[in-house]
Amino acid sequence: MGSHARPNRIHRTGVRIAMVALVGAALPITSGGLAEAATSGAAHSADENGQQGSEATSTVAQKQGTQRQFQSVQAAPHAVKDKAADAQDAKDQAAPQINADHAFLLDARDGSQERELWGGAKADESVSMASTTKIMTAIVALKHPEWLNRQITVKQEYRDYVQKVGGSTADLQTGDTLTVEQLLYALLIPSGDDAAMALADNLGSGDTADARIADFVNQMNAEAQQLGLTGTHFDGFDGISHGNNHSTARDLARLGQRAMLQPVFADIVKNKQFKTEAPAANGRTRYYTWDNTNKLLSSYDGALGIKTGSGPEAGYSLVFAAKRDNRTLVGAILKDDQGRFDDATKMLDWGFAH
Repeated sequence: MGSHARPNRIHRTGVRIAMVALVGAALPITSGGLAEAATSGAAHSADENGQQGSEATSTVAQKQGTQRQFQSVQAAPHAVKDKAADAQDAKDQAAPQINADHAFLLDARDGSQERELWGGAKADESVSMASTTKIMTAIVALKHPEWLNRQITVKQEYRDYVQKVGGSTADLQTGDTLTVEQLLYALLIPSGDDAAMALADNLGSGDTADARIADFVNQMNAEAQQLGLTGTHFDGFDGISHGNNHSTARDLARLGQRAMLQPVFADIVKNKQFKTEAPAANGRTRYYTWDNTNKLLSSYDGALGIKTGSGPEAGYSLVFAAKRDNRTLVGAILKDDQGRFDDATKMLDWGFAH
């Protein structure tokens, strides 16, 4: 038995030495390999220099592969999150983030053309449009440029009407004489219902005030039909609805774009304030100062107008335009809240970025 025990001890000793040598040789490489796997820059460097395959044993390569696979699994959730964030960014860029559903924005280009940029979920739903109606009132008056210097005397009925309906006013004084052009300023800047009635009463045809006003409103509807505003109908000259005065955001944006082609209209709606004078009934001179209801003119760089509107049924509305870098954008918002100017700002910013 003694003669057989010695070779077994030698054999066991040899195995131990071989194992120590193997572990001693493997440990530095394995440590280096894991460091490379944990540091992406080092791993790429090893790959580019062609050293990783020659320096690593198959065992190390397996460990490195396992390490990379683990890192890949760990990174996957972040990749999913990045894709989700990218998708959300794309969605955010696809439309301006505003409160109003009744909204529309177009690129007027050189004024004679138009290109749709964006429409809200209810851009084609007909709703009450309040004083944005007065855009069409002005367009009908401007169809006859020879009328601009025509003089109109303010009647007491115009003041009584404003009092009756609780409408906005230019505070026109009975007996004062203003030109049609002055009345357009009174119509579009302070949104005077009295000025709207004066225009309809004097520019319509008929033997009575009711007949003349009805004829003027018919002209407004005829113009809407000619312009292809299929979602629009007027039942009055100022937006005080009698149950059938409505439009869509798309139609109003298009109407605003057409109105801005009229130099007189465009010159009027860009004014933050307008001062004028008129002969009074007593022979003296009356001085008027009208402030624009469109706050966008003071808050947005490049704003050009156009018209505000509000009412118990209509909510808050706005037809607006702005120009930057030789681009003119025109938009409309209906049935909004008091944040209509903020919504218009976001729509314009988004439009100019696209």
